[in-house]
Amino acid sequence: MTKLSILVSQIIDTFRNLGNDLREDKSVAQIASENSIHPNQLHRWKKQALENFSQLFEEDRKGEKAREAEHERQLNQLYAEIGRLSAQLSWLKKNLASTLNRQERLVMLEPHHPSLPLKAQAELLEVSYSSLFYQPVPPSPSCSRM
Repeated sequence: MTKLSILVSQIIDTFRNLGNDLREDKSVAQIASENSIHPNQLHRWKKQALENFSQLFEEDRKGEKAREAEHERQLNQLYAEIGRLSAQLSWLKKNLASTLNRQERLVMLEPHHPSLPLKAQAELLEVSYSSLFYQPVPPSPSCSRM
């Protein structure tokens, strides 16, 4: 067993024992000392249990279903936006590549753009990223004599 699973099982056993002790005729101080828990903590737990006891049987605890529905709605909106943006991007790439020549697309690159890296710009403009750094080397004098 891992340390975490041992700790969890100890906590569960402690709560189980507390539940048994609360049903018996023991004082809070006795229960606290037997379980090495501060009496104030037991009072807080008891208060929370009594305040929230009615919610245990309610169908919708604290608007849980409403939160789930809102989360699902937001998730669907985000997926729809991703789909729309993907379609727009592919349309833009197709039309841009067919209407502009390579030199015109190279002029559009912004090497120091704050949020769009040069590699992403090259991909969007359908320009080979490695070609951006190519520097032709003139032939050596020995090759030119041949």
